[in-house]
Amino acid sequence: MVVFLTKEIKISTEYITLGQFLKLADVISTGGMAKWFLSEHQIFVNGELENRRGKKLIKEDVVEIPEFGSFIIKS
Repeated sequence: MVVFLTKEIKISTEYITLGQFLKLADVISTGGMAKWFLSEHQIFVNGELENRRGKKLIKEDVVEIPEFGSFIIKS
């Protein structure tokens, strides 16, 4: 059994897009990889499947990526 801790991702703006989040959380190495990553992996935002790289994430949103971990947006 693999257990992931929820990692905090701090933002200094009102929101961050899912594509920006993936880079900030070190899930992808460049912003250009976001579209590919979203097409190849399941990502859940607050428990709902999400595949839009422009999806706005705000404080307290929870992002779960199977095999990568769970993240919470903090300010």
